[in-house]
Amino acid sequence: MRDAINPEGLRLPLAYARTSGLIAFALGVFVLFGLAEPAAADFRLCNNTGSRVGVAIGYKDSDGWTTEGWWNLPSRTCETILKGNLVARYYYVYAIDYDHGGEWMGQAFMCTRDKEFTIRGIADCLARGFDRTGFFEVDTGEQRAWTVQLTESSEQAPQRPLPTGNALAPPQGAAPGAPLPAAGARPAPAANAPGNQNR
Repeated sequence: MRDAINPEGLRLPLAYARTSGLIAFALGVFVLFGLAEPAAADFRLCNNTGSRVGVAIGYKDSDGWTTEGWWNLPSRTCETILKGNLVARYYYVYAIDYDHGGEWMGQAFMCTRDKEFTIRGIADCLARGFDRTGFFEVDTGEQRAWTVQLTESSEQAPQRPLPTGNALAPPQGAAPGAPLPAAGARPAPAANAPGNQNR
């Protein structure tokens, strides 16, 4: 039987050296691929303001409409709001500036409340004891992952109204934005603008 010399200078049988090498190679492959994280496929939100921000999200999945909140994002941070592949093309976001007032809102009305919540359904919010809040729409274009950037109001793109007849839009005949407070309101961020999407 032939011998091999290991790094410490000890003679080992060649069969042992080959087996040790294969084990080391297999361990290296495991560490390289087994511990590597797959590409993130999440819905993320970044607070690019100088304020603390509270965030609520709405979406429709196979069980119907759901709204969830609150995620509290410190200034200049990002957080994963929903983990995993996105289940819908459209998501809805409402955010409030805790430090300076104002909010990021839209014309898609969903149910919220002041404390942490998960609410199923978007109908009859007030009758069910919830608040009725206007969310802005985020069109992910059916991407697996998406990031929304909240910025100061001077950096925002104009908000697009929802089409007439959309289940989330205000009732016909209602003045646009009438139930929403006007003071300190911020337009929705350009969630579908270049650079706001993870690829």
